[in-house]
Amino acid sequence: MILNFGNKFYDTILCLDGELPDIHFFSNFKNIEIIAADGAGLKLLNMNIKPNVIIGDLDTFYKNPINQTLEDIIIIQISEQETNDFEKALNYILNYGFKDILILGFHGGELEHTLNNWSVFKKFSPLLNMCIYDIDRYAIPVNKFFEFKCKIYETISLVPQPKAVVSTEGLQWELTNETLELGVREGIRNIALKNSIKINIIEGELLLFIDARIPYCPEWIDNDT
Repeated sequence: MILNFGNKFYDTILCLDGELPDIHFFSNFKNIEIIAADGAGLKLLNMNIKPNVIIGDLDTFYKNPINQTLEDIIIIQISEQETNDFEKALNYILNYGFKDILILGFHGGELEHTLNNWSVFKKFSPLLNMCIYDIDRYAIPVNKFFEFKCKIYETISLVPQPKAVVSTEGLQWELTNETLELGVREGIRNIALKNSIKINIIEGELLLFIDARIPYCPEWIDNDT
């Protein structure tokens, strides 16, 4: 497979209640649905960005003053506590038919929130084409052989979820049928030495961290097409 950027745009931006990019970041995206999970709705409104949907238990949203009009915003309150606001939003996205999702504000403020978001992300990654954006970096779940174009000396990180057997071609520190496992060995901060990198995930799954390709969405293309 080829992991490609440059031909496809996101269906929607999902904002979580962590640190969001400034208003200039959003100018890269035109006519794209913005969905906000609970407190992220307040943050967007305070930036004079009106989301299309605000969803969650809304305990944060309704406990804070709202100075902007909520006209034309779909507000969905789901009070049950079996799922967090991230999962509530992803279920809405699935039901609505969106597929290609850019996630902002992934860090939930407290460490347990961030780790729980990671768990939810892993749960939904087989169902949606999701990409996390954070400080000019992308995080993309991968579980098969693929190649992609990059810049020489671009930082490439491979984080197992929670374990993977991996071979690489084109990195400064190559892997050859080697095991990466949380709590044992990770593969962060490697360096690309070629413009085209190959990564073969023989077993398991990784989070691939690369430089952001804003505004483009990751697209999987079969080599034979």
